[in-house]
Amino acid sequence: MDAGENASSAGLTAQAFQAADGTGDWRVIDRDAMAWFPTSSHAAGAALVRRLIDATTTLPDIDVRAGGVQVRLPRGGAWVPETGIPGSPAGGRFTAADLQASRAVSTAAADLGLTADPSVLQVVSIGIDAQDASTLLPFWSQALGYDHAGAAALHDPGRRRPSVRFQDQSAPRPLRNRLHLDAVTTQPVAVATVAAAPDLGGRVQDNGYYATVADADGNEVDVLPLPEGADRWDEPGTEDWRLTFAAIASYPTQSQAQAADLVEQVAALADEAGLALGIDVRGDRVTLDTGKDLWEMHEGYAPLAARCQSAARTLGLEADVSVLRFLQVGIDAVDIPAVRRFWTAALGYVEDPRDGVTDIVHPHHLTMPIFLQRLDAEDRARRAQRNRIHLDVFVPGDEARSRVDAAVAAGGRISNDAAAPAWWTITDPEGNEVCICVSPGREEMWGT
Repeated sequence: MDAGENASSAGLTAQAFQAADGTGDWRVIDRDAMAWFPTSSHAAGAALVRRLIDATTTLPDIDVRAGGVQVRLPRGGAWVPETGIPGSPAGGRFTAADLQASRAVSTAAADLGLTADPSVLQVVSIGIDAQDASTLLPFWSQALGYDHAGAAALHDPGRRRPSVRFQDQSAPRPLRNRLHLDAVTTQPVAVATVAAAPDLGGRVQDNGYYATVADADGNEVDVLPLPEGADRWDEPGTEDWRLTFAAIASYPTQSQAQAADLVEQVAALADEAGLALGIDVRGDRVTLDTGKDLWEMHEGYAPLAARCQSAARTLGLEADVSVLRFLQVGIDAVDIPAVRRFWTAALGYVEDPRDGVTDIVHPHHLTMPIFLQRLDAEDRARRAQRNRIHLDVFVPGDEARSRVDAAVAAGGRISNDAAAPAWWTITDPEGNEVCICVSPGREEMWGT
């Protein structure tokens, strides 16, 4: 009997979902079921969006890119704080409806001649070690614009940015981390975020264009931009857009059909311009995103933004600038080239080709960028202290070992494999940590 036949009663674990008939295109990454279908254009991805309106009752999360389309079926349920794995079977397992939706997506993709490539899939999230997470959660919720997800986690309500999970820390680590976050949003929101920080236990250092804001434990986030007008394009016809390192516009839609209309039109415009554009569908919202810095690297993005804005307004859509945010992680390093090589391998990223720029990015701009900055080699105490912040990268189970091997070959060291194959903790050449994680099998391992 197909495991999916029992889904309606007890629900399916991640492992059982992947073993069910008709789910070969899919992998459970972190919490959710995901599939990636390579395409030759934005328009090909937009065609899948249109097809899914007829194939599913509710649109899944869809990320259209120039080179493919990612589909995510979010899983409900609460978090288990200690492990970040799904909670009770009633609240956190896959259902018969999830199986039906995954098969419908695969059928629609196959009808369009698309073939899945699960090796591209991954989710990057942020882990923060704390002795008392409850004292830090309100600060980080405000700083990032995130919602609470259980007692020890935060998530992006727009499901576009990485989750943050808090883990127990046995002893204080009082010195500054070598990792910090950059939270870029609209100028009014940035100003309000900085103003609210002291009442949430934060400390503020005003640096003019941005403010460094630290929580009660000293974990830092740079919040920006602060000068009025710093988040705007000067070009006419771009009023719906904000410059948050990436140029972003977001449009609430009144129906799935209207969302598909917008996706098709902006996909055609991006293809015509020959420029990569992120087109993300989240329920009743379509968000357009150039990716970090691309809008200032290519002069064609401002005209493309104006044409996309015109298309949206012609459809009767109004932009919502209140939700526009961008997040990245910065790593302080003495030997930037060596550390950059490690993180490129560990995250499956590519290096930004610009001279003097240390960024590494996902090849399809599906997960957040990382950048590196200089650390004083004489700051020995800070270099010796274990960070309170680390990254988790969830990958398909059939890709995990090769990702671990690539990270080690790039200068990393496995520092903890006691829970493998659920996760491996790997340190870079300077002691910064990443956990390479696999979701399927965790529920069976821990009996949840």
